[in-house]
Amino acid sequence: MSLPAVVPLPASIEAGSGAPFRLSSATTVGGKTDAAAALAAIVEARTGLRLAPSAGAAAEVPATGIELLVDPSTGSGPGAGSAAESYRITVGEASVVVTGVDAAGLFYGVQTLGQLIAREGDEWIVPAVTIDDAPRFAYRGVMLDVARHFHPVETVKGYIDRAASLKFNALHLHLTDDQGWRVQLAGRPELTERASDTAVGGDPGGFYTKAEYRAIVEYAASRHMIVVPEIDMPGHTHAVGLAYPHLAEDPVVDDGMRETIRLHGGAEPRAGAPYEGIAVGFSSLKTDDEAAYDLVADVFGELAAMTPGPYLHFGGDESLSTSDEDYAVFVTRVSEIIADLGKTPIAWHEAGAAPDLADTTIGQYWGLSSPQEGAAEKARAFVGNGAQLILSPADAVYLDMQYPSGPVLGLTWADGPTSVERAYSWDPADVIPGVDDSGILGVEAPLWTETIRTAADIDVMAFPRAAAAAESGWSPATGTSGSRTWASFRERVGALGPLWTSMGIGFHPSEEIPWATE
Repeated sequence: MSLPAVVPLPASIEAGSGAPFRLSSATTVGGKTDAAAALAAIVEARTGLRLAPSAGAAAEVPATGIELLVDPSTGSGPGAGSAAESYRITVGEASVVVTGVDAAGLFYGVQTLGQLIAREGDEWIVPAVTIDDAPRFAYRGVMLDVARHFHPVETVKGYIDRAASLKFNALHLHLTDDQGWRVQLAGRPELTERASDTAVGGDPGGFYTKAEYRAIVEYAASRHMIVVPEIDMPGHTHAVGLAYPHLAEDPVVDDGMRETIRLHGGAEPRAGAPYEGIAVGFSSLKTDDEAAYDLVADVFGELAAMTPGPYLHFGGDESLSTSDEDYAVFVTRVSEIIADLGKTPIAWHEAGAAPDLADTTIGQYWGLSSPQEGAAEKARAFVGNGAQLILSPADAVYLDMQYPSGPVLGLTWADGPTSVERAYSWDPADVIPGVDDSGILGVEAPLWTETIRTAADIDVMAFPRAAAAAESGWSPATGTSGSRTWASFRERVGALGPLWTSMGIGFHPSEEIPWATE
């Protein structure tokens, strides 16, 4: 008997020999109410059936029902242990029991159960199976760039729902860049008053009010996701110069930037004028001005109070117009400011060149899956300091890279186009020589939005490749399981097509995948 299609691949999955569990209008669901509501929504979207709440006691499994439980002692099965976010599913002819070691584990078990639902003739079934599952890495993120093109709250919430269904637990919001500042801060109102109106190509800008940012944070938490806000600096700060001209250097444009402008359009950046192109590296804060550090302290101080999660991201990438010495001084001071706020700093891997970073600073590697030009050394520096890495190899998990065929969206600079197979066929422990799982906090799949304007654009670029990134972050390492292969993944993700369609996900029907139909 073949195993059911689940993405990301569980740590342990065993097909049973008995009859499946049959869903019907008489099926009841009991246990934790939040998880029951999440499951009921999945089942109704997938099958049209409405699950009824169980009338039994919380720990009682109805004769024809589904029970959703939290038990911290869960996880004695293979591959699960008692790790945070772990869960167990047991499916028999009479009942289904999903038990999480914690609330997050139960939520992820519910997502897996939703994937197990299959049509058999005119009926909906859940195959007899036992699953014991736990994540490989603690941090599994997606990033959404809302600076190049602004995306409203409802679009962000939709992306949270989609990401959570694949067991991602972090939403990294890239809130600022040369094109705009996207979050309201009471202590620095000029940032949104003067620097939020525009976007790439002259499209409308926008920003999140403090209430809207809080709504995003709370919605993410209801799906067991944290929000990681990024305020990029010292580069990618042209918009800051619109609010505070005295804190920004004049743009420095080189021939490489001019070539980007020639290929993609727009004008060269000018001090005091909004920037609507996609060239990078020309902007910098005045790193020798104490007023710049006052701004940093104000921004991150207020953002820390707005963000319950442990991380604040300060960017640090592509600071091409900042000298190496000034850059090192700046990122060191920013990392210390964030650490002093009781938060863990995150920076793109270039900041690893600074020898005195706060030692808790997490590095986010965005180079190629085969590192070039000293990138590995900079990334290893974070681990050498006693911290860890988030891996985002651009040629594998940058979701804005073009597909080999299909949508006319995305860019190709990261050795693109990027196929679904390439998005899948890498392992986090193989990227940075000398850094194994112990030095890796997790995996993140960024989606930059130079060409991404709508929720539909996000769907088609993220799916199915986000599922490949999810498996890299959650599932056992490649080679440790017979099913942790591209051949298995393409079959399993193809089987999710009907579920994704029922959830309203407008995925790219890549010809690499044998998509199931009903």
